[in-house]
Amino acid sequence: MVLGKRLQDLREKAGLSFEQAGRALDVTHATIRRMEKAEVGLKIPYVEKLLSTYGITSSEEVSGFLALCREANRPGWWHNFRDVLPEWFSAFVSLEGEASVIREYEPHYVPGLLQTTDYARSVLRAGQPNAPAEEIERQTVLRIERQVLLRREQAPLLWAVIDETVLRRQIGSRAVMREQLGALIEATERPNVRLQVLPFSTGPHPAMYGPFHIFRFQIKEIPDIAYTESLVGGAYFDNRDDVSTFLEALDRMCAQAAPAQSTKAILDGMRKEI
Repeated sequence: MVLGKRLQDLREKAGLSFEQAGRALDVTHATIRRMEKAEVGLKIPYVEKLLSTYGITSSEEVSGFLALCREANRPGWWHNFRDVLPEWFSAFVSLEGEASVIREYEPHYVPGLLQTTDYARSVLRAGQPNAPAEEIERQTVLRIERQVLLRREQAPLLWAVIDETVLRRQIGSRAVMREQLGALIEATERPNVRLQVLPFSTGPHPAMYGPFHIFRFQIKEIPDIAYTESLVGGAYFDNRDDVSTFLEALDRMCAQAAPAQSTKAILDGMRKEI
């Protein structure tokens, strides 16, 4: 995404249209658009030709840009799970791993980055009742592997609002739920985790349509990105107005939800009820 944005800036500074840049590569203007929007991989020969077309002649600058392209094209760690990872969700894992702030609203389940192994397995099995056991197990391992990012240096801030339904709905056995609630209590003690519960008593709220995520990055070229999901795929939004709608809804829910300082007591009370 960063390199695509930089290519766009170089093209615009050179005063060239999509069509003119496309002619330099003998491709359509749509290919140039897709490269700039990071919808396709950056082919080294294409990038090298574009840099020349845009007037970039310094060998040092060109070699540095091409080195970044090779790095960007390198498969992520999750590539090893491509047999069970839908293509539309690969982008989510990539964005999650690069974000400095991850905000989300979850009305159904504990957020994936905070799930225990048994809870995750139960959730995945419920969502895919006909999937082979081996596939569910691979997906469970992938979900737990994703959680490593919360323990790394310069870990992102995870700020999640969960509906009270998440805590009331039993997933798996009672023992699984007790373990999960215990894990959430431990998570609230981490400096980079902020968890708020939205009680039934608060009534309706702006995001009763379903769960969503918002990713924020330290790299200035990447805008905030919102993500929603359905049974058959995910949708990503980077238009400023669209993302602002998600942000405003989430801010309102944060104001309605119980303060993060009280979450531990809420979770502890719920665990005692099981």
